[in-house]
Order: sequence, then structure tokens, then C-alpha cells
Amino acid sequence: MADQAPATNSAEGEFIAAGSNAGRKFPPKGEPQITGINRIGLWSLYIKEIRRFLKVQTQTVWAPAVTTLLFLVIFTVALGRGGREILGVNFGTFVAPGLIMMGMMQNAFANSSFSLLAGKLQGTIIDLLMPPLSEAELMIGIVMAAITRAVMVGGAVALAMLLYPDVDLSVAHPWAVVWFGLMGATMLAIFGLLASIWAEKFDHNAAITNFIVAPLSLLSGTFYVISNLSPFFQAVSKANPFFYMISGFRYGFLGVSDIGNDNAHVVGAAIGVGVLNLVLGVITYRVLKSGWKIKS
Repeated sequence: MADQAPATNSAEGEFIAAGSNAGRKFPPKGEPQITGINRIGLWSLYIKEIRRFLKVQTQTVWAPAVTTLLFLVIFTVALGRGGREILGVNFGTFVAPGLIMMGMMQNAFANSSFSLLAGKLQGTIIDLLMPPLSEAELMIGIVMAAITRAVMVGGAVALAMLLYPDVDLSVAHPWAVVWFGLMGATMLAIFGLLASIWAEKFDHNAAITNFIVAPLSLLSGTFYVISNLSPFFQAVSKANPFFYMISGFRYGFLGVSDIGNDNAHVVGAAIGVGVLNLVLGVITYRVLKSGWKIKS
């Protein structure tokens, strides 16, 4: 019996040592296991946001196309009679790109401004904060989904306008259509995310839509050229970033713009809107990372 005791103790020691070595395979608590970009998590968030608005696509994609087409019909009938031309094209062709861009920007804002706000009000924001996603990945997923909705709305609006008589959507500069279209959607998507962080109820979100987004988009040269305005209001229009988005997008279709007298002005505007989006993105990221009105 005395000879067996050390053997038992020795076996127990080996078991404990083995368990100790096995335990070392697990990382220390709190140490992140996902390094770099969480591609699976980012893709999952993006698909979740896409499916959210596609479930009600009649309201989120096709309804804006019908509403924008009504704008075209009303303003064409009211202002476009008698062969009126602006920038060398008929009124319908002039106003169509502006309406497409306006629809894209407004819907990008609507999509990104809903996600966090609905989560805060319904108590489901934990579903966005608990997964192993960094603030940058959370922001990218929501913004990219909003851009996707904007592109889909733009395509639906363009399809509707192709069916309208006397509207020509021939593309003169594809790069301008792509760049200003994406930059406009990105700007409003980021702004919508920032608004949803600040807002505490849907009324706050609606106030931003009604008093900031809608006026800036309607007073950005969508239905007119700013050369028809007084010098003071021309300066006010040039301080409106929506003006550069819509005019640059229109330049891509018509080959002419009221941004400036030559193409260099359009290129300068393209660089400017890119820098603006970068600055706005950094600000939104810092606010999101601070947890202001989200984690408190």
C-alpha cells in the first residue's frame, strides 16, 4: 500500500500538469481574438441592413421613384412649356439628373439615420454593440448599406424617367456620374448616422430631415441654374455642399455645369466633396467611439 501511494500522487501530478498545459491554450481574458478587419461580422451587418429595407422595398425603393417622377411631371408642366432650354438642353433633360441625385441623397440619409435610432428607442441597440465589431466596422456597415439603397433608388428613378417623354439621360462623363453619385450618397449616409447618434426620438430625426436635408436639396440648383440668382444668393448657393453634388452629377450627364466656366472647376469640386466626406467621416467615427448618447 505504501508503494502505491507515490504512484497515485505522481499520476495526479501529471493530470494537473496536463490540465495546466491545456489551459494555456486559451488566451488571457479580455484579449481580442479577431485582429484586423472582422470581415464576417462586417458582411453580416451589411446584409442585415440590406435585408431590413428590402423587406419593405415598395416603400424604401419604388415609392421614392414615383415621388421623384411626380416632381419631374409637375415642374416640367409648370416651367418647361414652350421649348424652354437650360444649359443647352430642354428643361426635362436638365432637371432629371438633379432629381435622381436628390432622391439618392435623401434616401441615403433616411436609411442610415434609422438603424441606431430605432435600436435606441426599441432597446435593441445591444444587438449592434455586443458583436465583435469595432466602431469603424459598425460605421462602414451602416454607411455602405445606405449607399446601396441610394444606388438602388437612383436606378429606379432613372428607369422611371426613361419612360418620360423628352428626357435624355445620355452620359457624357461617366466618372462624374459615379464619383458625385457615390460622394453624395456617402455624405448623407454619414450625416444620417451622426444624426441618429444625436437624436433621442423620431421627432428629432424628422426635424433634421424637414429643416436641413430637404431645404438644402431643394435649394441646391436642382430646378434652376444659380446664374439666375442675385450675387448674394449665388454666394449662399455655393456654400451649400448639395449644390456641388447635384451640379457635378448633372455635369456627368450633360457635359456642362454651373459650377464654373471650365472642367477644372468640376474637378476641384470633386476633390472638395471627397475631402468633406473624409472630415465628416472622422468626426462621426470619433463621436461613435466616444459612446455619446449610445453607451451612457
